[in-house]
Amino acid sequence: MKTEYQITKYACYMVNVSMSVVATLPPLLFVTFRTLYGISYSLLGTLILINFCTQLLVDLIFSFYSQRFDISKTVRLTPILTVAGLLIYALFPMLFPQAVYLGLVAGTIVFAASGGLAEVLISPVIAAIPSDRPESEMSKLHSVYAWGVVGVVFLSTGFLRLFGRENWKWLILIWAVVPLIASILFQKAKIPTLNTPAETSNVWKLATGKRFLVCFFCIFLGGASECTMSQWSSSFLEQALGIPKVWGDILGVAAFAVMLGLGRSLYAKFGRNIYKVLLAGAAGAVVCYLCAGIFNYAVVGLTACALTGLCTAMLWPGSLIVASDRFPDGGVAVFALMAAGGDLGGSVGPQLVGIVTDAAMQNDWVISLAESWQLSAEQLGMKIGLLSASIFPVLAVVLFWIVYRKQKHAAVR
Repeated sequence: MKTEYQITKYACYMVNVSMSVVATLPPLLFVTFRTLYGISYSLLGTLILINFCTQLLVDLIFSFYSQRFDISKTVRLTPILTVAGLLIYALFPMLFPQAVYLGLVAGTIVFAASGGLAEVLISPVIAAIPSDRPESEMSKLHSVYAWGVVGVVFLSTGFLRLFGRENWKWLILIWAVVPLIASILFQKAKIPTLNTPAETSNVWKLATGKRFLVCFFCIFLGGASECTMSQWSSSFLEQALGIPKVWGDILGVAAFAVMLGLGRSLYAKFGRNIYKVLLAGAAGAVVCYLCAGIFNYAVVGLTACALTGLCTAMLWPGSLIVASDRFPDGGVAVFALMAAGGDLGGSVGPQLVGIVTDAAMQNDWVISLAESWQLSAEQLGMKIGLLSASIFPVLAVVLFWIVYRKQKHAAVR
């Protein structure tokens, strides 16, 4: 029974690698876009917002209307959309150089839609495949994403170093091969049957229930804590700490992904009590955000960015594990609603950093303070922006503590 789903697993893994491409590659190019095209930090943050809001819209559509879709066909369509989005992202600026930002927005919308489908469908596909340790399989799926980020950072950094930032469009086209492979694998893969709610009213009842709302806010705060650092660490290390891009991406961004993958791989192999892991991870993330934002030492910044990956590794997949335990028969609806919560957090967090950074850079008090500390307004502004995002892991600590206490009391009874 398990053997017949091997190709399905490989296809799902390739989809998650594709998601690591579309989630990681654009932020690596933020400074390039700002340098070559003069795009502001707020507009760059808006690209992240558009990405996650598009995913959020797809999540919500599938949350309430999943019964109206042919799940098998939609799963197979997902990587094809990723290819289309990457092609638009790369080719539009080449064909219409006067409307570069419009092309970035259009490409982002298309591959973000595929990202939303992947979040909604790939996890429940893995969950539906017979397994002795379903928690381990879920963690393994998400660890593939993290290791994909590592590959994207190393190979993309090497490409830009060798061929120059102006050739970023060719890099995008090269990475489009990954979802193309995933789409080929899915043509031969067997898709397991997934549960979908019979009535929309059943989803409303689930979504407004107190027990589910707790899970929703868990993944919201977890998504914000993880995605904010992953999306902004490249620009932060280069602009705020003055670390050369190649070293910032390798020692900071790639190390973040390595720690993210390591945390998920370790849990897949040894993990048991997800509630303790969530609480410890959120507490560690608070320390990392504060260290990155407060200290002006490159080593501290790099270490904090990297360790944030380890601390936040299980916040997203761990919240999914908690939700699937609490609602074992929820099917696609539970994963779709949880994906919506994660994407909402992933959109609010990075956008907050962009807004706060731009506002701080233009504030007279910040400019004066930066001069007295021998920093530029941009450097101090980015530090303040990143510090503002520490609110998410702080709130996560509070929520995970409440969840942990309730689970512990329930286990005693």
